[in-house]
Amino acid sequence: MQFGLHLPASTDTVTSQDLVRFARRAEELGFYCITVADHIIVPKNISVPYPYTADGKYPGAGYHLETLTTIGFLAGATTRIRFVTSVMIAPYRNPVITAKMLASLDVLSNGRIIVGLGVGWMKEEFENLKAPPYPERGRVTDEYIRAFRELWTQDNPSFHGEYCSFSDIIFLPKPVQKPAIPIWIGGHSRQALRRAGQLGDGWHPIGGVPTIPLEPEDLKQDVETLRGFAQAEGRNPDAILVAFKGSLYDREKQTVPGKRRRFVGANDEIIGDIQDYRDAGVDTLIFDVRRPSAAETLERMEWLAQEVIGKIENA
Repeated sequence: MQFGLHLPASTDTVTSQDLVRFARRAEELGFYCITVADHIIVPKNISVPYPYTADGKYPGAGYHLETLTTIGFLAGATTRIRFVTSVMIAPYRNPVITAKMLASLDVLSNGRIIVGLGVGWMKEEFENLKAPPYPERGRVTDEYIRAFRELWTQDNPSFHGEYCSFSDIIFLPKPVQKPAIPIWIGGHSRQALRRAGQLGDGWHPIGGVPTIPLEPEDLKQDVETLRGFAQAEGRNPDAILVAFKGSLYDREKQTVPGKRRRFVGANDEIIGDIQDYRDAGVDTLIFDVRRPSAAETLERMEWLAQEVIGKIENA
């Protein structure tokens, strides 16, 4: 199993130096990847409930560095660690331009880009960005994935779809990674599992939150569903990775009395949780170690690497 961290970049109190320090220390400690969130704007009035909080309210303050710009900045400050868009909302950006930006990042980082891709949930963000219609976001995402792969792999790329068309073009450079940049499909719905099985290189759900616990036994069932979609498409299901994002929580964030939330508690309890998810089929486990200050965040990263992950590797 490999381990990743979520970038603590959602507040204006975090400086560029803080982010570089975070990325470099994560690399030094042997983490596999850093995930970077994606919002371009946050509407003041949001009609769709946020999927990951009990009250349905979006918890962010609206501060978001642009995802691909941030990855480019941090890739230049590191040498080995990989960067994941987690998740980039496919319909928000022109697919040809996005494919070009991602290919350029992959070349400049020497093959360290992973595309976490989702359909999005914030209806008003779609409307303000003049993105394709919100109800059609699933079909748009499927089409954009196919367009990305066409551009990244073909010498004479040509594509004619409902939402994207191109032909008679030169698209260079191609990504360093072959056959193409890996695409991890975000989400936990049946449609997300279908998309991951048919089109993805990985499945990238969030779990361990009150609204979506996604316990190991549930995840294992979902993996079987994903494998069924892959087999029906003629794909090798063993080639599709599971990259699970499970945040770390403090004791005061326990929400159900008498029932411990996953990744809450003593070191041995968290180690047991990690082992349970590994046994359920998780290949990469990503944690959120954000704390109120940059110094506390680095301390938590050190603790996770040395006192939790280090004990698993030494067991």
